[in-house]
Amino acid sequence: MDRSGRWYTVFALCCLVSPVWVQASAQQANGQADSQYKIEVQVNRVLVPVVVRDKEGHFVGDLKRSDFEVFSNNKLQEMTGFSVQRRVETEISGGGGGKSVPPQQAVSADTLPDRITVFLFDDLHLSPEDLAHARVAAATVLARALTGTAMAAVVSTSGRVNTGLTRDVKKLQDAVAKLQPEGLYQVDGMECPNISYYEADLIENKHDPVAVQDADQKFANCDPAIAQPALVGVGSNSNTAANQVDSAAIRALALGRQDVQVTYAAIAQFVKRMAMLPGQRTLILVSPGFLDIERESVDAESRIIDLAVQSGVIISALDARGLYTTILTASQRAPLLSGKGLLTNLDFHRSEMKLAENPMEELADGTGGTFFHNSNDLGAGFRGLTEVPEYVYVLEFSLDKTKPDGAYHRLKVKVDRKGSQIQARRGYFAPKVKKVKK
Repeated sequence: MDRSGRWYTVFALCCLVSPVWVQASAQQANGQADSQYKIEVQVNRVLVPVVVRDKEGHFVGDLKRSDFEVFSNNKLQEMTGFSVQRRVETEISGGGGGKSVPPQQAVSADTLPDRITVFLFDDLHLSPEDLAHARVAAATVLARALTGTAMAAVVSTSGRVNTGLTRDVKKLQDAVAKLQPEGLYQVDGMECPNISYYEADLIENKHDPVAVQDADQKFANCDPAIAQPALVGVGSNSNTAANQVDSAAIRALALGRQDVQVTYAAIAQFVKRMAMLPGQRTLILVSPGFLDIERESVDAESRIIDLAVQSGVIISALDARGLYTTILTASQRAPLLSGKGLLTNLDFHRSEMKLAENPMEELADGTGGTFFHNSNDLGAGFRGLTEVPEYVYVLEFSLDKTKPDGAYHRLKVKVDRKGSQIQARRGYFAPKVKKVKK
């Protein structure tokens, strides 16, 4: 078997990711993190992909190293490396303005692909409504990912769906049609009191008095043993309310942590497998978003960006919610929730939905990808995400002079070009020296 034949066999095997981590985590009722979720990336330098557009939104490709400055925690860094990645785009016939190429034709199985696109559907978070819209939009544009020698795959974060790499558009469409919401780590709506991951973080980590009071009120509303909500926290009810609220918050926090750990583990696994493949490689995350509001999850996100940049994998994302509303639905409103409690929970809900965008936007910005959101035209979103930036600048600086304290460092990139629009990585975690047990 020649080299091209060997790559196809290896590729077909490594693309089929087992949902082992999902099944194992579902069995962990206590919600404790397992070592299998850890994303290890050795970092002694920081790579910062930068996409620059002009006032009209066109990609800028004539910038030089001297045109860039990169700051870490507002401190100017000395660049130790600089490169420009030029990506040649092709469009299917009728794609709109670009150079047209014939639609996908028969290609030898041993032919090396010039482009690989993996559509990752976040079935752990997609609602039935969002998935239905995304399913229809995706099915009509999958052929765009299969021009020339390109290959694509449809996979899901739960591991339930995985086509492996293929040039068969019908196989991809059939896989999209089979997608179903899994919702393995959603809070039980019948819990008393019913506390979300976002509110649990406010209670347990931030000790927010408004969140604690709201949870107490929810407990009063749902527990028939308390005749009057005003008695919560008074007399004999004090310990009962505090214990119930604390227990519910701890359970919601553990479930939320487990949810984001599994999600990031899935993304990392696909990035690792794509790193071994030829051609341009793009991972398109289709998701309504999720929360990475604790240090461990933000750290995992940063490590995925490191992994993707080092591997030359672009991550783009599509917010499947489209133009969403922050109004609480009937199913989200707790019994007897009204007045001040209703306003408090509406505020929580609004903040939670906005924060859910952050992981998608930061993964895209940090790897040179595109984040499509705030639009109901998901078809246009998919069409745009199957393309990649024409130019990506990669800035590099060393961490030799950075204190290895594991702290998060915010990044800012400046470009000496008036009117430029800059898309770049937002930050990174400095490495931390591991203590050796004696």
